[in-house]
Amino acid sequence: MTHRPDIGRLLALLEPVRVLDAYSCIGGGAKGYRRAFGNCHITGVDIQAQPDYCGDTFHQGDAIEYIRAHGHEYDFIHASPPCQGEGAPTKGTNAARNAAIGRTYPRLITPTRAALESTGRPYVIENVPGSEVRKDVRLCGEQFGLAVLMHRYFELGGWTTDQPAHPRHRGYVRGYRHGEYREGPYVAAYGKGGGKATVAEIRAAKGIDWSTDHLRLREALPPAYTEWIGRAFLAAAPVLGMGAAA
Repeated sequence: MTHRPDIGRLLALLEPVRVLDAYSCIGGGAKGYRRAFGNCHITGVDIQAQPDYCGDTFHQGDAIEYIRAHGHEYDFIHASPPCQGEGAPTKGTNAARNAAIGRTYPRLITPTRAALESTGRPYVIENVPGSEVRKDVRLCGEQFGLAVLMHRYFELGGWTTDQPAHPRHRGYVRGYRHGEYREGPYVAAYGKGGGKATVAEIRAAKGIDWSTDHLRLREALPPAYTEWIGRAFLAAAPVLGMGAAA
């Protein structure tokens, strides 16, 4: 028989669930965790000011330093280190090209992981294909019926869950690629021009309605991703015997 945890009993023990949203951007992740956890308090941390942040509290500062100092105070920690130093654009020949023009990007996954592990709290690290995160879960917009693909990997610390099925993509991402323009059911939520998504299209494709900042919208996670992660964590938490942070 499939085990179905008593989520109501779990929430009675954990509420309000204290969530730390590190490298928060505008809070695409925070919105998803709000839907998953219900009565929760979410603190965002980002090195840049985020006036559109949709969590409960925002702290501008270094995410790794904040995790080390305060991570143990939370029930669950999500971290989305900037991906510019992690994916294909900064590796191989691209890395050499960037170095030649003096463009460098910090590699933050390893120090972020070390800070998270020092807290003793369950966590998630999210990042792009080609990054150094452990590939415990892969999520894609098609799994949630979104008009953006945006493959992302999630490393799970202190808990585990099964990989959901990855449905076949329904077509192309709209726009130019290798000089050829294609139509498709998905929009390109990165960059500008060449058929890439407008502010209105990114808002609709990702399910984000609280910001009109084109750059931040491009960087933000679709809330559906972290809603799935949050619900998976709730299902795992009774098995782990977890309670609220001290």
